Amino acid sequence: MTDRPRTKQLHRTKQIHLAAHFPGVNNTTVWADPRSRSQIDFSSFEHLARTAERGLFDFFFLAEGLRLREHKGRIHDLDVVGRPESLTVLSALAAVTDRLGLAATVNATFNEPYELARRLASLDHLSGGRAAWNVVTSSDAFTGENFRRGGFLDRADRYTRAAEFVATARELWDSWTPDGQNGQEGPDGSVGEPRPFAHRGQHFDIAGEFGVPRPPQGHPVVIQAGDSPEGREFAASSADVVFTRHGTLEAGRDFYADVKGRLAAYGRAPDDLKIMPGVTFVLGDTAAEAQERAIEIRRQQVSPQNAILALEQVWGVDLSAYDPDGPLPDIDPDPESTLVQGRVKVGDPFAVAEKWRALSRAKGLSIHQTVIETTSRQSFIGTPAAVADQLDEFVRTDAADGFILVPHLTPGGLDEFVERVVPLLQERGVFRTEYEGATLRSHLGLPEPVWKG
Repeated sequence: MTDRPRTKQLHRTKQIHLAAHFPGVNNTTVWADPRSRSQIDFSSFEHLARTAERGLFDFFFLAEGLRLREHKGRIHDLDVVGRPESLTVLSALAAVTDRLGLAATVNATFNEPYELARRLASLDHLSGGRAAWNVVTSSDAFTGENFRRGGFLDRADRYTRAAEFVATARELWDSWTPDGQNGQEGPDGSVGEPRPFAHRGQHFDIAGEFGVPRPPQGHPVVIQAGDSPEGREFAASSADVVFTRHGTLEAGRDFYADVKGRLAAYGRAPDDLKIMPGVTFVLGDTAAEAQERAIEIRRQQVSPQNAILALEQVWGVDLSAYDPDGPLPDIDPDPESTLVQGRVKVGDPFAVAEKWRALSRAKGLSIHQTVIETTSRQSFIGTPAAVADQLDEFVRTDAADGFILVPHLTPGGLDEFVERVVPLLQERGVFRTEYEGATLRSHLGLPEPVWKG
């Protein structure tokens, strides 16, 4: 059982949750735009985070890469290269923001529970209860070469280890008594007392004493991204937020109903888990202007060179001799290819290739046009009022609880949304006009975990 926070939002129209993703991966960023700035300088992270907080967003979200991606044995320089480590950046952002949640992507395959639980608890204390962990996994031996156990983990074991990792981290956070309010200092200045912990499991066998008092949130917020049956079950059992790619209204409703329907088996209520697809947006003063801008942005995101690279990721063979303005290859993909390293492998390259060919034939599309059409995320395109309506419809009809916005520019790509769309959502009564609490859990309306001492 969990104690549910009483907030004004319980009596309102269903509220929209918003988060901001720092762009730079997966054909999102328009690098050639003169407004595109550094992916390393702290000023870029600070600008986007401050904008998100000005817009009263729930949290700021950082991706992570544990090895530089390669294409044909060379660094894939059309993607971000050399971004700083996420928790370090978020610790710095904690000093220049007051209420914004701070979410780091950290791999559960190549970390250890004690170390990561300590770093996350530290961020939660430094930020006053705003830390979040996006749990990702890997069975990629290419990435694993950077680590001692180098890619040993079978794909089938990824979520088994991740679920035990999360459970172990929560045991560590709960190993301190919460003498103050959720582990913060009590009236006498105390922060609880450590108790010995011991975890004996399939993947972890540890015992000792945890070195950091219980975090202000009890447990930092756990985010999960994964669409497989195993991923959905892991989300239902362990996550507070799901980061999904289901962007269309119909697909969103199906995913929402499926994942929310799994919660009861774990003693959880529907509001205990927030579903937030990653989406893009393009605004214009008219619908026609917005569509024109969207087309131009997609052309910049998917250059002819990028189109061939995207095709090679599916086919797994060198396609540099093909004309981006010509038809798709009629050869079969190579499912065992190592041409592309460090990216998520296509599940069934034969099925994807046939689907792309069918689309190309039906619409008369070139390679370049096909990749533009098949690799774009769900975009909300239109006037600010139209985009506000679309966002509200998704949430109101249970296709999502909110959205993680992925702008196409670093770091100013969120500015226009905050200035033109957020006020309209507030006028509709579907988005906050001020932060009502101090922690990320309070922003999301999530229950506070009961201490299990």
